[in-house]
Amino acid sequence: MEGHSNVQTSVIQADGQESVVQADDLVRVYGEGDTAVRALRGVSVAITPGRLTAVMGPSGSGKSTLMHILAGLDKPTSGSVRIAGTEITTLGDNDLTRLRRKHIGFIFQFFNLLPMLTARDNILLPLTIAGEKPDDAFFAELIARVGLADRLSHRPAELSGGQQQRVAIARALVSRPTVIFADEPTGNLDSKTSGEILTLMRGSVDEYGQTTVMVTHDARAAAMADRVLFLADGEIVKETGRTSQHEILQIIDTLDLQ
Repeated sequence: MEGHSNVQTSVIQADGQESVVQADDLVRVYGEGDTAVRALRGVSVAITPGRLTAVMGPSGSGKSTLMHILAGLDKPTSGSVRIAGTEITTLGDNDLTRLRRKHIGFIFQFFNLLPMLTARDNILLPLTIAGEKPDDAFFAELIARVGLADRLSHRPAELSGGQQQRVAIARALVSRPTVIFADEPTGNLDSKTSGEILTLMRGSVDEYGQTTVMVTHDARAAAMADRVLFLADGEIVKETGRTSQHEILQIIDTLDLQ
């Protein structure tokens, strides 16, 4: 790869809006009959490149279900999802795995690192699985950015929670995916470490143009985003651009999204 810019694959919708992820009329129902739960009720959303989108809502609002479907980890009951122009809801398991490997990075609340691997090997895992070698210059810059130069030989059990999440962020970024999905990335960290992780994630958007979708309960985290989607009862009930933590808390209170 030449340079350090993140080349985003995108599709152009009929209205001219560019997007890397496009979801249309997503419905997700769990169970049947009287016990059926409608986790999503016709959600449509376009994720534009080079921006950080936060998804907020109370427990049971459908935000994690939405992320899992956008990332191809779950299938909708009806509706469609396109990533980099490819409809993913009809893909078989093997094709979906290949698409995720090429286009998607993940950051989870509980890090999801392999305990037997060093930090370096955990970071390089997506490339190793794909049979690719890292761009040495980009890898060195990435390690410097996440502050792990002296921790690469350590295994997860030898790292703090914040360091483990830095490994997870570097792992998500190393293959320069089309989009990163982050599920409560600061939910298992203290306030100071959370702030450092959020700064790293914001930096990956600003410096690398890394499209990121973040599910979060944290108004401070959402205030770092370029766009905030508020979900309730399986529907997007409000959307804002970049706004302050105070305004986000006011919206949550006004919409009764506690």
